[in-house]
Amino acid sequence: MLDHGGVRLCGDLSDPPGVAATVAAIQPDVVINAAAYTAVDRAESEPDLARTVNADAPAAIAQAAACAGAWLVHYSTDYVFDGTGSRPWREDEEPAPQSVYGATKLLGEQSIRASGCRHVILRTSWVFGEEGGNFAATMLRLFGEREELKVVADQIGAPTSAEWLAALTAHIVSRLDDPTVHGTYHAASVGETSWHSYAEHLLEGARARGIPLLARAIHATTAADYPTPARRPLNSRLDCAKLESIVGFCRPDWRVAVDSWLDARAKPFGRSAS
Repeated sequence: MLDHGGVRLCGDLSDPPGVAATVAAIQPDVVINAAAYTAVDRAESEPDLARTVNADAPAAIAQAAACAGAWLVHYSTDYVFDGTGSRPWREDEEPAPQSVYGATKLLGEQSIRASGCRHVILRTSWVFGEEGGNFAATMLRLFGEREELKVVADQIGAPTSAEWLAALTAHIVSRLDDPTVHGTYHAASVGETSWHSYAEHLLEGARARGIPLLARAIHATTAADYPTPARRPLNSRLDCAKLESIVGFCRPDWRVAVDSWLDARAKPFGRSAS
């Protein structure tokens, strides 16, 4: 979380009253909650902890923000939808989460809205970045360990850069004096791809940048052939027209964002894409 002056506040989201007390003590202008329980499969066996972190803690933060007169910027997910169809999801469509993770993130959204605090909720998808576990980093590691991989090809979404989300958030914070900014937005990269095509793009890009690889082939599979404890959306497309219209912040093509991430990964090898 950050206040308007850029002071980082550390808190344990498994202790919602404690996090709320921190907000109350600091009295910030803006709270940015970028933390969540994101272990999608493990959440199926830890529903209470997932609910505490994803629903109860945001509720407590929102209530404290309302009392302090602070804005709250909060991140959510495409998992609040059931993942059916092939049309991008709009903000006003009915959520129907199919997993504990999605259900608890939806509860967090609902609690924020019910608190009465001024807020911006950003639903995003397939986030990758410099830190933390993400698909891009996992693939790059596996490319160096295996000659062949299988990747799901029937789940569609848009890889979205954490760096871009941070820049978008800074832009939104700079515009919070505008009451029209308040509300829920979908925020993802331009374009769409499958996990399989995403992995192929990563492999081709890593090879072009001279990153050491063992991988030779990525085989397409289906979600049905790769069962997981949590059900994942087949359709993670997000309609970002509202973000473009009201917030007016440029969205990168997912390939451009991923290529920039790969450029940073290639620096230790002294190579860049030709």
